[in-house]
Amino acid sequence: MDNISTDFFSYKGKPLVKKGNIIYYGSMKDEYVVMIQIQDTKKEGQLTLSNNIVVQLMRTGKDVKPQDMVVKKSEKVGMFSAMEIADIWLERALSE
Repeated sequence: MDNISTDFFSYKGKPLVKKGNIIYYGSMKDEYVVMIQIQDTKKEGQLTLSNNIVVQLMRTGKDVKPQDMVVKKSEKVGMFSAMEIADIWLERALSE
């Protein structure tokens, strides 16, 4: 039997799950999660850096209507700016 790890990468104690160009920040068990979508990247030397990023604070739950899911939305340049706003929004939303 294979041992499957349930450990996630994390940022400031909250899980990060990436699939393709989308990163989910936070736990789906909580009332809110942040979706970070990388729109494009740029090369700097041998590194590929995220450039234009869309950040969305979203409600989770089975009873949330699709049109009510997105609470806040912003566009950022660079992953650092995107992660900082994602963390601020998520902290505020979960503390309410």
